[in-house]
Amino acid sequence: MPARLTRRQALGLGFAAAIAGSWHGRNAFARPDGPSLDELARAGGRRFGAVVGGGAPGTLTGSFADPALRALLVAECGLLVSENEMKWAALRPAPDRYDFAAADRQVAFADENGLGFRGHTLLWHHPQWFPAWAATHDFGPHPATAVESMLTDHVAKVAGRYKRKIVSWDVVNEAVDADTGAMRETPFSRHIPAEQVLDIAFHKAREVLPRGQLVYNDYMSWEPGHENHRAGVLRLLEGFRKRGTPVDALGIQSHIGTANTDSSTGFGDYHEAEWRRFVDVAVGMGYDIIITEFDVHDKGLPADIPSRDRAVADYARAYLDLMLSYPQLTDIVTWGMSDRYSWLQNLWLRPDRLPKRPTPYDADFKPKPLRDAIAAALRGATARG
Repeated sequence: MPARLTRRQALGLGFAAAIAGSWHGRNAFARPDGPSLDELARAGGRRFGAVVGGGAPGTLTGSFADPALRALLVAECGLLVSENEMKWAALRPAPDRYDFAAADRQVAFADENGLGFRGHTLLWHHPQWFPAWAATHDFGPHPATAVESMLTDHVAKVAGRYKRKIVSWDVVNEAVDADTGAMRETPFSRHIPAEQVLDIAFHKAREVLPRGQLVYNDYMSWEPGHENHRAGVLRLLEGFRKRGTPVDALGIQSHIGTANTDSSTGFGDYHEAEWRRFVDVAVGMGYDIIITEFDVHDKGLPADIPSRDRAVADYARAYLDLMLSYPQLTDIVTWGMSDRYSWLQNLWLRPDRLPKRPTPYDADFKPKPLRDAIAAALRGATARG
């Protein structure tokens, strides 16, 4: 234990001790001795964090209410990010109404425990994930003007509400069609070209956060089959630079492992050389990079837990070693710290229907080889300088 504890470390130890003394029904988490993952990340000039969900349908159900998970987040992380609570569907139940209650609770928890917070997302430019009302909304006789007004109002209200706490935002999420590499069509792009919609969001975000980190976030990956997606993202990034759009970083979600489809059962194939070329081009344009939603999908691995955990850890280590060789990589955020609350448990089920093990801690909050692999990768990382 360090001779001097930071305020966050003291809070985390106190929270963990309280949980350990009062927890019934299952064990509280047991973090390994030594530095936290965030402390290891900060030694290289980065931060380590995790997602938190609010318990609404389709989220990491109940996770934010679980005191054991809260203790784990405080002990291991330096920042948090909302899974769904800052997306349009959560914040805008109607065109003329905002609901910040769930997001406010998460930001307050982070603040109380000395944690930073990332914003996700000011615009999920995917037709499937707009609020239900957007598909039939009447934008009136001047729809382009109305769309711009709605979007800039949203960015101003949301980014402005949290601007003293959140200085890194996924301004736009998943605007590129993964199959074709073309821009997605949405209720907004029916009235304004898609690239212009994105530009409006970024320019307004820069106005609200003149020194903030503004991020384009997407899920292209180093596994085979993402070639069109990667090419489309690079075209988008190049277009941002040509148009002077204020984008600072590329968010690489990093849901790695088995492809997220119902038909795929393989695990572990990756195209390292192609992936390096992709990242090289992105950073060569002047973009920083962030790992925004890291986990390792073990759908295609054997049932045996020791061998499955070892394969997940080895695959993660290879990926993280590559990514952490870039000094442009700023932060690493996991999309779940415990298997108990991974979003992957109810999607793309394993053929044997066993629970998945895609996160650093198991369902009983015990550290797994994946946690060791992340720690080792952070220790060996290229420092940001």
